[in-house]
Amino acid sequence: MKEEFFTYTLPNGIRGIHRNIKSGAARCALIIGAGSRDEIPTEYGIAHFVEHGLFKGTTHRKAYQVNCRLENLGGELNAFTTKEDTTVHATVLRSDFSKAVELLSDVVFNSIFPDKELDKEREVIVDEINTYKDSPMDMIYDTFEDMIFEGSELGHNILGRKRDLMRHNSAAMHCFVDRTHTTDQMVFASIGNISNNRIEQIANRYFASHEATTRTYARTAPNPYKQFNKELVKHTHQAHCIIGNRAYSITEDKRLPFSLLINILGGPCANSRLNVNVRERNGLSYNIEASYTPYSDCGMAVIYFSSEHDNADHCREIIDNEIRKLQDIQLTTRQLAMAKRQYIAQMTISTEANEGYMLGIGRSLLVHGEVDTLEEAYKKINAVTASQILEVANEIFTNNSTLIYR
Repeated sequence: MKEEFFTYTLPNGIRGIHRNIKSGAARCALIIGAGSRDEIPTEYGIAHFVEHGLFKGTTHRKAYQVNCRLENLGGELNAFTTKEDTTVHATVLRSDFSKAVELLSDVVFNSIFPDKELDKEREVIVDEINTYKDSPMDMIYDTFEDMIFEGSELGHNILGRKRDLMRHNSAAMHCFVDRTHTTDQMVFASIGNISNNRIEQIANRYFASHEATTRTYARTAPNPYKQFNKELVKHTHQAHCIIGNRAYSITEDKRLPFSLLINILGGPCANSRLNVNVRERNGLSYNIEASYTPYSDCGMAVIYFSSEHDNADHCREIIDNEIRKLQDIQLTTRQLAMAKRQYIAQMTISTEANEGYMLGIGRSLLVHGEVDTLEEAYKKINAVTASQILEVANEIFTNNSTLIYR
């Protein structure tokens, strides 16, 4: 594919991508294109429960053996679930890399989901749900997403509900895994000081023997939704508010100019327009941010802030004004150049976090079938025009929906 990456495909359809770097540590991940979006209504919460269940024993190991295998070596094994993916990843010393890959293969393909262990893990997830309910900032995001994707499988919480968890047993989890964890929807990503030939040998040794499987269903794109403005009484110390809309999918060309727009509007830097005007100039909010989540066939863009209850309306006025500026006034040549330089620098610095970079290239290969090198990404960013940013600002941030907790 590209010199920066080494890619390969195993006989059973699992794709691999590796980046060879100088490092004493090595990282790897098996990224599976199955998440909460792939649940049917009777399965809500099961994708995340499966993620937990992967650590509860295999045909070769007890739960404590899974959990101690890499930790005893000073390494780490972990996993997470999103709406569209489940990822199991490990970090170890370079000399222990084969052990990490063998363990990933074991937990993904040989987990037995013993009911006795699941009964205990159910309580852990209930505690996770309760923790999330104690965080209005987390909860409002999920509530907003439920509303903006109402009627779609994207519109329910990843953790599920307590009553859902009670009916998920070992048989149900095996059924979900058999239907969704297919080898044509898997990517093995790795990064470390290991040769390309050695990586492919290790991947073949531990993954290639598993039967080739193919997804037999297709995801359904969400239907259009009706704009809403809703206020919920939560008796929180602060007002929490989200303003947002549907946005571009991960495969659309407009995704890049829109990502740049989001960074200008409310990205992580202190000079984002919302941070400058809401926090620095007016002292109205400690937490304010804009974010964009692209999915395979749609996306979501939101602006979130928390503030004193009496300041919420003022915050919204400032946010609306900043959006209108981006919709009505084209960026100057200097403003656009500075925005691109900042975005490129952020991207470059983020690649120094090897784990995040590895997961990013793995998911890119899963979704797009290819991965841009940094140089190619820079060219695409530098090709974005001021008129494109104006266009996407008007397409996405018109007829916004609002959700507020008070």
